[in-house]
Amino acid sequence: MGNGPNRGADTCVCRIETRLDAWRSRRRSTPKSVEMSLDAADTSVRATRLLKSALRFLFGRRLKRCESGQTAVEYGILFAGVIVPLTFGIIFIAEMLWVWHSVVDFTRDGATYAATHCWTANSDNVLTYMRTHVPRMIDMDQFQQGQAEISVQYFSRDPDTGALAEFTCDGDCSVDCIPDAVTVKIQTYEFRRFVNFLGLPPVVIPDFRSSLPMESAGCDAEQGTCLP
Repeated sequence: MGNGPNRGADTCVCRIETRLDAWRSRRRSTPKSVEMSLDAADTSVRATRLLKSALRFLFGRRLKRCESGQTAVEYGILFAGVIVPLTFGIIFIAEMLWVWHSVVDFTRDGATYAATHCWTANSDNVLTYMRTHVPRMIDMDQFQQGQAEISVQYFSRDPDTGALAEFTCDGDCSVDCIPDAVTVKIQTYEFRRFVNFLGLPPVVIPDFRSSLPMESAGCDAEQGTCLP
């Protein structure tokens, strides 16, 4: 044997050959009964594995069907008990906010019209304008037909105290009858969308109010005419 790397390689080969010889000798000395027992155990393990695979295949399909049916029932309960009521609730609130915003603008528009047109004792000009200019919204018929009450109040300001008092005048739509302020109010409006279908009472909406100072009431003092 040589020196250096060749010597180390020869040593490793000798060790491997020694271990192989020892394994062959133990294999020859093993009794036949032991070998048969080992073969039987190996066969039993394989059979057990095959049985487990078959059971998993058979019952796995049934388990998947049961899980699928359970999922459908749970989804049905969730849909009917949560998703549907939540969806209608969102729609209900959105429509109520839409009506609220529309009525606020409607009240301001009526007050602007009253401040720029002449005063009349019964406010027919303002009421007629508002009932014919209802914005497109839910329950607009309540404002057109009078179920939602529209009222117009004119005020005069006391020059000494600055307090407002109800305005009165003998004339009607003239330059001599110009109040100092006007208030338009909408009341008795009830939101009935969906609630009637569900058998619930309507939602009573608070009063809407808008006040503005008079802008000459649409009157021209020089020509002595007023805008009705």
